[in-house]
Amino acid sequence: MFKFVSLVLVISTATINVLAQSTPDRPLVTVSGQAEIMVVPDEAVFNLQVLTLDKDLANGQKRNDEVVKKVLALTRSYQIPPELVQTDYISLDERYSDEEATRKPSVFLGYSVSKEMAIVLRDVAKTERLLADIFTSGVTRIKSVVFRTTQSRKLKDQARAMAIKAAQEKASALAREIGQTIGKAYSISEEGINNPYSANNTTANFSRGVEGSYSDGGSTIALGQISITARVVVSFELH
Repeated sequence: MFKFVSLVLVISTATINVLAQSTPDRPLVTVSGQAEIMVVPDEAVFNLQVLTLDKDLANGQKRNDEVVKKVLALTRSYQIPPELVQTDYISLDERYSDEEATRKPSVFLGYSVSKEMAIVLRDVAKTERLLADIFTSGVTRIKSVVFRTTQSRKLKDQARAMAIKAAQEKASALAREIGQTIGKAYSISEEGINNPYSANNTTANFSRGVEGSYSDGGSTIALGQISITARVVVSFELH
């Protein structure tokens, strides 16, 4: 019984020590600051898929290569540098009919040959024209068109600095209401912000995209602006 009580006391003492270490020994005011910068995109990224289906594998690969060559020739006509054009490795798959859907034994449909491509267009004014040309080149699917800015790092740093300044001004205003002032910062952390226009997580806050089918029947694309945001949480000492 004595040993059990001693163990409890040791654990309790250790917990108190941890809490004491994690609790700041000074009065603080903690605030958040947020800033947003709007910028017109200067790049358009096309993510494409070329898919062919043929019972003869060699013929399927040949047809796929022909479409890819057309797209590569198209990029040269738009004077897009080779380093801004990327082709993924080819993938092969056997396709069969859906036995459950047809209620018949599955039938071999052919070999599915797929290759994905990514094209970066720096002259965004030509986005719609290039999109129409890609659509008529034989590309099976235009997976997405993502608009982004090459100045993302610079603008993110600016937004972060603006967010810190906003947090400092907010903390000063709060302290002033209780007759105090703020001192040096005790801690600073940055929080992520979900961007409804981001195409994927790797380009959050720097891009927006459109996805789906495309028709060249008088469609127009409005570039608009990209929102680059930053949010920080800062604790200042109170005096």
